Amino acid sequence: MAELSILHISPGIGKDALILINSGTKVEIKKQDVEYMTFLKRIAYLISAVALFGGLAASGHASQPIEWGLGLQDAASPTAVALEEFHELLLYIIVAVCVVVLVLMLYVMFRFSEKRNPVPSKTSHNTLLEIIWTAVPVIILVIIAIPSFKILYAADSNPNTEMTIKAIGKQWYWSYEYPDQGDFTFDAYMKAEDELEPGEPRLLATDNAIVVPVNTKVRLLVTADDVIHSFAMPSMGLKLDGVPGRINETWFEVNAEGTYYGQCSEICGTGHSYMPIMIKAVSKEEFDKWVDFAKDEFAAIEDDRSVQVAQLN
Repeated sequence: MAELSILHISPGIGKDALILINSGTKVEIKKQDVEYMTFLKRIAYLISAVALFGGLAASGHASQPIEWGLGLQDAASPTAVALEEFHELLLYIIVAVCVVVLVLMLYVMFRFSEKRNPVPSKTSHNTLLEIIWTAVPVIILVIIAIPSFKILYAADSNPNTEMTIKAIGKQWYWSYEYPDQGDFTFDAYMKAEDELEPGEPRLLATDNAIVVPVNTKVRLLVTADDVIHSFAMPSMGLKLDGVPGRINETWFEVNAEGTYYGQCSEICGTGHSYMPIMIKAVSKEEFDKWVDFAKDEFAAIEDDRSVQVAQLN
């Protein structure tokens, strides 16, 4: 295929056509055809980008954070289920708005081009149109606000909880207290890479985990000892700041047995990225056995660490 050597705009018809000289042969192409082809190319690029994004967004959910994963983690609590449904509602609304705006833009570009509308309108006001573009966004916001307020209230209110856990953020680890199970306490530090067991994710596994029974409403108290931290567990729809001198409160209920991972989501210093949260949901029978074990085990660990800290100081 011969290369295009020269591109001329003929002086006589420069406003109407382009003259391509290819290997000595003149080919006349109308200027409006070139503009039309450029317009179609841009539309094709836009459709390709939308299709690519849509394909990526449709990838499966992750039960825990995975590399290159998109979308929400699998919902493991009633609050997370409600948030996931609300997320899907917002997705439908966003897609509908984008499609409507895109169609309007394409229609305006086509209908009011210089060729089809040589004499532009000088209209400056249109009462009906102004009412529509004011009322429609208000209606959309009301549709969004109603389920949003319901979820906020449901996540903040504490139903008849059956047990309480207190999470205390520290630089850079978490301490947990079980006041209803003997008032024992323990610390949870991130595991080093050489301490990880098969299947445990890097930077998310801890040496000690929060253990809760499934299908049990748990009251969660969050505070901090030094700076502001944030207790975040995406699969349960939890994110609550821990502020020194203040206790914030929420609740959760795990639907299925398993291990769930979260992190501190408030920048709290150089070790911020090394404050993972690990929750193990077990049956109520296994939880009772773990409580009996933890009452003695974690009391001994607390004493040992107090001695170590004193020696280091």
